[in-house]
Amino acid sequence: MPSPKKYAPIERMKYMHDIIIVGAGPAGLTASVYALRAGKTVLVIEKNGFGGQIAFSPKVENIPGTQQISGAEFADKLTEQAINLGADMELENVTDIKKANDIFEVYTEEGSTYKAKAVILALGVKHRTLGLDGENELIGNGISFCAVCDGAFYQGQEVAMVGGGNSALQEALLLSEVCKKVTVIQDLADFTGEKKLADALMAKENVQVHFNTLVTGYIAENGELKGIEIENRSTAVKKAIAVDGAFLAVGLVPENEPFEEHASLNSWGYFDSDENCLTKTEGLFVAGDCRSKTIRQVVTAAADGATAAMAACRFLD
Repeated sequence: MPSPKKYAPIERMKYMHDIIIVGAGPAGLTASVYALRAGKTVLVIEKNGFGGQIAFSPKVENIPGTQQISGAEFADKLTEQAINLGADMELENVTDIKKANDIFEVYTEEGSTYKAKAVILALGVKHRTLGLDGENELIGNGISFCAVCDGAFYQGQEVAMVGGGNSALQEALLLSEVCKKVTVIQDLADFTGEKKLADALMAKENVQVHFNTLVTGYIAENGELKGIEIENRSTAVKKAIAVDGAFLAVGLVPENEPFEEHASLNSWGYFDSDENCLTKTEGLFVAGDCRSKTIRQVVTAAADGATAAMAACRFLD
């Protein structure tokens, strides 16, 4: 992936962009592409990795015009496109924004302050956890969210996958190629992911699925995960399963609270904005999975990015 541009500290305090985009997933990067092509200067600020969570998907097959591509390759291509068009990028964590005299100031945890005439929040979402005792301590010590990142550590071992959506099915399929056994725990009576993925997973001989089942606890030893406790929702039968690792794919949650003064949130914590990507603050727009919407896919995130960028350009013009 191309290296993002970096300003000298004194320069970035003085230079004001037309648009600052917070978040470099498909929504934020698409917004940067559209804004740059409209002749605007753009700064993209990302706290984790350029490309967003799509970069961790082992295989993406639902992008129009693309038969199949890895999430990492797609993220690289989108990031490279934005950089080649002239996007400036910073790897920092935005903690607050303020607006005064029609100018936005964007503040980061690292102590930087950036200025722009318009801002697009494309914050994405974070992984949901089960909220069980000892869970936080076991993250990274047996509990993971990314089979692409950590699956190789469990080669020849037994693991659990918790969840039944597309992400869970894709990750379980990937794990089945390297692990001795994959136990899938789904709290509903069936998978919620695509039938093609579900059928492929059920055809695997080393995959066992527990439907209508909850994970009720973790079994740990010396700070490392050694197993999970499960309970069938219909029969109330409880069982302990020995596993070397557990992968969670039970949904995502937004991290929008620091910005609710400028953009209203719904009861689920998502930005309460419609398909126009507008907020109650003039010049501030939202895009992608952080926004209230029915479908959260890479194509809908990209669509939001384009919509928000064009709205920002109209505002600036």
